[in-house]
Amino acid sequence: MSGFVFADLIAICLFAAAWVIYHHMLRTHARTALNAQMSYYRLRWMQEMAGRDVRIVDSAIIASLQNGTAFFASTSLLALGGTAALLRSSDDMMRVATDFPFGFVPTRAMFEIKVIGLLILFGYAFFKFAWAYRLFNYCAILIGATPPAKSENDDERRRIATYAGRMNIAAARQFTRGQRAFFFALAYLGWFLGPYVLMVTTGVVLFFMWSRQYRSEAHDAIDPSKHVSDADAS
Repeated sequence: MSGFVFADLIAICLFAAAWVIYHHMLRTHARTALNAQMSYYRLRWMQEMAGRDVRIVDSAIIASLQNGTAFFASTSLLALGGTAALLRSSDDMMRVATDFPFGFVPTRAMFEIKVIGLLILFGYAFFKFAWAYRLFNYCAILIGATPPAKSENDDERRRIATYAGRMNIAAARQFTRGQRAFFFALAYLGWFLGPYVLMVTTGVVLFFMWSRQYRSEAHDAIDPSKHVSDADAS
């Protein structure tokens, strides 16, 4: 009735399964993932921060993280607005779809279902980025609450620094999930060209996200088993 066919059902199920599997993979193979390795350095950063009396550098880094998060949150809102506008121009988009070389022309109801799904993805991303921004604020507060290095209360200083590190990791985790929604939204766009295109774009995005975490230059850069040679540096 809405234009759904069996291929669409299979494609959207594969899309959802890819998201869940990737999330589960990062949790079960966390130690070797790039995000997990950076979490160690986030905690180490807060420990080093606790040993400094002047924390201007730490404040500048936190501000940079907040600015980046705010940028993505604003981008999510723009994407939400642009996607919502598609619902008001369904007829125009349907006419454009007739020119696609794939021979796939969805019904109006099917097109609107796809747009609503895209709205959900961008809405999810916005809430993740907004919450990450708030968590980075909390981290900044904990940095300010950390006693100076010359403080006699060494246990409290280390304890609050650990809290700040954990808060930083939590903020980064939410930010990463927001970015993940953006990447999967790119794959989701393939559904507008047909279910088989969605299957292909989902596989491509999943591969690149996996390789970024486990087989990228960034991963190798902080892998102690890797050695940088002069040839690699070029």
